[in-house]
Amino acid sequence: MFNLNGKKAIITGGAQGLGFSMVEAFHNAGVEVAIIDISDEMFNISNKLIANEAKVHVVKGDLLDIESLRQSFKEALEKLGGTVNILINSAGLIERKPAFEVSLDSWDRTLALNVTAVFELSRLAGMEMKKQGSGKIINMGSILSVLGGFNAVAYSTSKGAILQLTKSLSNEWAADGIQVNAIAPGYMLTTMNTDLMNDPVRGPQVEARIPAKRWGTPEDVAGVALFLAASASDYVTGTLIPVDGGVLGR
Repeated sequence: MFNLNGKKAIITGGAQGLGFSMVEAFHNAGVEVAIIDISDEMFNISNKLIANEAKVHVVKGDLLDIESLRQSFKEALEKLGGTVNILINSAGLIERKPAFEVSLDSWDRTLALNVTAVFELSRLAGMEMKKQGSGKIINMGSILSVLGGFNAVAYSTSKGAILQLTKSLSNEWAADGIQVNAIAPGYMLTTMNTDLMNDPVRGPQVEARIPAKRWGTPEDVAGVALFLAASASDYVTGTLIPVDGGVLGR
């Protein structure tokens, strides 16, 4: 039910943060992983992952460029021997500024990476998964998929879109044996949130809002991703699973 040994996954944004935590967790579970990232840091990942003989491949690609994205997916698929069982769309952008200060270029970049790239990668993976009659697509949403953002208008808009994209793709592909779900991380201990954690006003406000009384860790998210990738979740699709220490339950 929870055995992932021998499965093959493509994970975007796997060089650091939540993405790396999932790469590590899936590697430890015996999954062959292909990472797509623009950061050179991913070339050091194989040195960190020595838990077992599961292979880790790296593909450098710019997901903001559709042709680069398509080529990166093709290369990742080839490295996995032409099969992908799991796609995790983890790459993302955030810019914390008041709405009046957000440039349209920044708005376009955020939606291009957080939504358009997810849509195209999901279609590319979905076509492969449909051929084999099974597959798992896991999108990275956010508690801002549901809550209104503060000084994060493009990011919260994009994560709201991810929730609807997840539902729509699930409606179309569930009959093909493809489960499409999203994870909604809360306030996580990652570099993306360093400025928020260090904010003398907002930092304490955020922590006071979390019923669990702690920020989340990348490992908290990786555990849910493993469940969504396993056969144990074969009848779970089109949903958003919060990993937020209880924030959305308040």
